[in-house]
Amino acid sequence: MTDVKNMTSGNPGRLIFSFALPLMIGSLFQQFYTVADTMIVGQVLGVSAIAAVGATDWLVWMMLGMIQGFTQGFSIWMAQEFGADHPRQLRHVAVNSLFLSAAIAVVLVLFGQLLAVPTLRILNTPASVFKDAESYMRTIFWGLPVTVAYNLFAAALRSLGDGKTPLRAMVFASAVNIGLDLLFVSGLGLGVASAAAATVIAQLFAGIFCLVKILQIEVLKLSKKDLSLRGHACARLMGLGFPMAFQNMVISVGGMIVQFVINGFGVIFLAAFTASNKLYGMLEMAATSYGFSMTTYAGQNVGAGRIGRIRRGYRDALVIALVTSLAITALMIGAGQAILRCFISGDPQTVEETLEIAYHYLFIMSAGLPILYYLHVTRSCIQGIGNTLLPMVSGISEFIMRTGSALVLPLFMGQEGIFYAEVLAWFGADVVLFFSYLYCSRNLQAMKAPAGDTV
Repeated sequence: MTDVKNMTSGNPGRLIFSFALPLMIGSLFQQFYTVADTMIVGQVLGVSAIAAVGATDWLVWMMLGMIQGFTQGFSIWMAQEFGADHPRQLRHVAVNSLFLSAAIAVVLVLFGQLLAVPTLRILNTPASVFKDAESYMRTIFWGLPVTVAYNLFAAALRSLGDGKTPLRAMVFASAVNIGLDLLFVSGLGLGVASAAAATVIAQLFAGIFCLVKILQIEVLKLSKKDLSLRGHACARLMGLGFPMAFQNMVISVGGMIVQFVINGFGVIFLAAFTASNKLYGMLEMAATSYGFSMTTYAGQNVGAGRIGRIRRGYRDALVIALVTSLAITALMIGAGQAILRCFISGDPQTVEETLEIAYHYLFIMSAGLPILYYLHVTRSCIQGIGNTLLPMVSGISEFIMRTGSALVLPLFMGQEGIFYAEVLAWFGADVVLFFSYLYCSRNLQAMKAPAGDTV
């Protein structure tokens, strides 16, 4: 149990950063193997193959976003019970989360397989990449139960302050994924779908890795009394998880509308956007890590009744996140072109045309990173407090801004207009989150902190 961390005492900024750091490194490895997927597919199979993968991005992200929304929502209650030092209730929450996650996995697999082809058609996916896009997406969707299991186990560990085990799991999974990519795509020539199969297998290994650790944690050792499904617990868990899943689903629908617009600009433009979007994960990885850290920190301190620490932790996390975003902005603006070249192959004219579009998009996203980092820290703090409805409203605002920009700006600016949809979406969410945090902060002040609560 040495990796479990209680965040209800100690320096907030140091705790949040030390918890986020292994998550950040884990995200780096996750992005590394995602990038490796794209690199191997792009270099071995060409621009059309990378465009096929790109055509599925938002569909796949929608499923992953919903899974992360549910499992992260469930982990908020786990963090609160851990902070309150209620081990029996913690186990009770964990078991009911497991039952719900299994049901969610079945529903999502059926939903994904039924809607795969119709959605690709609605999105105006180019005929030249349609077959590869369908096979890639179906393979990912068959593996969704594995994705659910890994995300639930990782979320449970994070709720107890353990960010190191998910890191180790992701390092291991990254090595497996890249090895299988090289074997399936490059060595055996199995095509685009084999890259998706490699990702699913890698996540299976990551999930097993996390499960082994969970079984060793004393506070999570289950007895027969813990193995019961209770309606009121499921209702509360869904009350936390559903708004977060819905928020991610709405955001992804907005992304699919953007995808529809992009698909109409041709294969080269689609390939350029795919290359830049694969780096989007690297741009965002520190932000999501600070977000996970802030959710755990706020949840544990709410459970412990240490209300004053939440506001100080939020301020510290915001400063750390904004400094990090500026450093990543400088890196991507300086080295972005060199990195993007690793994704693109073909004749020199096609490469240069694709690279110009990709770097222009990357530059605009990089310049807006402080807006994105504010979004993640603020949204996650509010969620950790236990309010998942206001962040859902911010997701709706993000959807409106993203889709509005994607549909309207190209009418006046042509292709150039689509480059600004993402940053404007972040800004739209931030406006809602700014006022949401003020509201939640006032509510926190009204809560009576127990004697001895210090910051």
